Amino acid sequence: PKSKTDLQIQEEFTSYYLQRVTKEFAEDLDKIRTADDFKNDALPLLISALQQGSALFSPEEQRRIVTAKGP
Repeated sequence: PKSKTDLQIQEEFTSYYLQRVTKEFAEDLDKIRTADDFKNDALPLLISALQQGSALFSPEEQRRIVTAKGP
């Protein structure tokens, strides 16, 4: 099987990470989203903040996790 590039691994990991984070924090995210002072233009900032958490994982860790989770 052809090995995935670092960019492919990073993209797959970020997607996987966001799925896990939004599932784990679904209740909290829903409270934020429905808060009176939450505006739609804050959504990209929230997504960006969540995505930044994936940077805590090294490229090697990302590759290991993506490879372990399968297709």
